Amino acid sequence: MVKENCGVVGIYSEGDVNVIPMVIDALRALQHRGQEAWGLAIPNKAPLKRLGLVSGSSGEFKKITEEYASHSAIGHVRYSTVGKSDLESAQPLKVKDLCIAHNGTISNVEELSNLVGGCTFTPQNASDTLVAAQRLVSLITESGKLGNALSILKNEMVGSFCFTFLSDDDAVFAARDPKGFRPMVLGHKEDGNVHIVTSESSAISAIGAKLVRDVVPGELIKISKEGGFETEMFSDEKNRAHCSFEFTYFAQPSSKMEGTNIYLARKRIGQFLAKKYPIHDADVVIPVPDSARPAALGFAQELGIQFDEGLLKDRYSKKGPLRSFIEPHQSDRIEINRWIIPIREVIEDKHVVVIDDSLVR
Repeated sequence: MVKENCGVVGIYSEGDVNVIPMVIDALRALQHRGQEAWGLAIPNKAPLKRLGLVSGSSGEFKKITEEYASHSAIGHVRYSTVGKSDLESAQPLKVKDLCIAHNGTISNVEELSNLVGGCTFTPQNASDTLVAAQRLVSLITESGKLGNALSILKNEMVGSFCFTFLSDDDAVFAARDPKGFRPMVLGHKEDGNVHIVTSESSAISAIGAKLVRDVVPGELIKISKEGGFETEMFSDEKNRAHCSFEFTYFAQPSSKMEGTNIYLARKRIGQFLAKKYPIHDADVVIPVPDSARPAALGFAQELGIQFDEGLLKDRYSKKGPLRSFIEPHQSDRIEINRWIIPIREVIEDKHVVVIDDSLVR
């Protein structure tokens, strides 16, 4: 099974403002969702892709902003657990006149590829997004509309998805899977009449826009010069299956999903943990940095135990600032965790409760 738990963004300015600086700022705000590669796409041009973090000199970003100037664009930060960490696997991808960026998991890629002529899937060169994009384009050709194509694809594809699309006629589209497994939110900025659809509200805040609402599971949004802001449903699925890992780990603490602030949700998780497994004789509660911090604070406050920082990340080492879980290789995850340093004076000779966000790896 191929897993892609990334960050996506689509921005459209009805006021004809160059949105590329906003796309870059939004991708930086989504960096915690993917640190292998990033990219952006504008109409009628090959997507820009870079390996690593969304970083560069002011001169480099100025050049990108000028060369890719557009009032409509999509972007992507990538995290994968299978497949090559190379530019070919980076997104957005372009198939014919449609660019696509994907956050989600497609577990029947081999079956789906059989529906696409000339497309093969191998674990060594995995691209579930490419297979989905090629199938989607063929369905658009057959059915005439993206909404119709998605209503068919959702039945053929096993997994979850949040897509942002960009057509060569400069329209931006966004679609969230019928069960709402991965998050997607909508924002608006008055200056330039800018619409933004993205994985998290932290990216909306990063460009100075306001959160409007969550994208409804099964909803397709279109923003274009001809129709302005349009929306339709491609699924009437009523069951929901939100990913709990978004609330415990993936999402940025300042983000808001399904009406809930992530920081407060994590803090409440710590409070629930303390009620279920109270430890009254502990001296101190410490988090494993960074995402477990709110839960540890909630645990400590619920039981009236001292909260402190007993483990710190060395953010000046090469890999210290990165997130270990979303590194693709075990050796990289070990290297990052080497730079979590204990503070001896906080924990020595004490009964310590250590709180982490999860036990996955």
